[in-house]
Parts: sequence; C-alpha cells; structure tokens
Amino acid sequence: MSAPDLGKLLAGAREMQAKMEAVQRDLANRRIEGSAGGGMVRAVVNGQMRVLEIEIESQIFETGDREMLQDLCAAAVNAALSNAQSVA
Repeated sequence: MSAPDLGKLLAGAREMQAKMEAVQRDLANRRIEGSAGGGMVRAVVNGQMRVLEIEIESQIFETGDREMLQDLCAAAVNAALSNAQSVA
C-alpha cells in the first residue's frame, strides 16, 4: 500500500477551491425573482440570498391596507429566496 501523493492532493484541493469560488461568483451575479399578489409586489435576490430590489405597483397604495402590503412584501421576498435556493 503506497502513501498518497501530497502534491496531487494539494493540486486537487486547489482546483476544487477555484471551482467553488467560480460558483460563488456566478451565484452572486444571478438575479432571481419572486412575486406576490398577482405580481403586484416583486422581489429580486441574488444567489447569495441578498435582497437586491423590491418593486411595488402603485395601485396597492390606493387600498391603504398596510398589513396587506407588509404580507405581500414578505411573501414576495420568501418566494424569491425559495427560488434562489433552488438555483443554488
């Protein structure tokens, strides 16, 4: 039984690390969307689970229903995060 070649192990580890860094960069650049209320509220996150933007249709403000708006925002963000987890 021969000893493992440390040079090959280190080279493999470096290659794996480089691939992981490339995947992380790719995920950071991806934009994943989720929406709620029939698209009235839309959230965009990246693959690193960071919220990039939230868009709210102006018609929602006409209702004056603050709780509904809060619920729709949470639902849109959760949908976007769920979609991002599927991508990752």
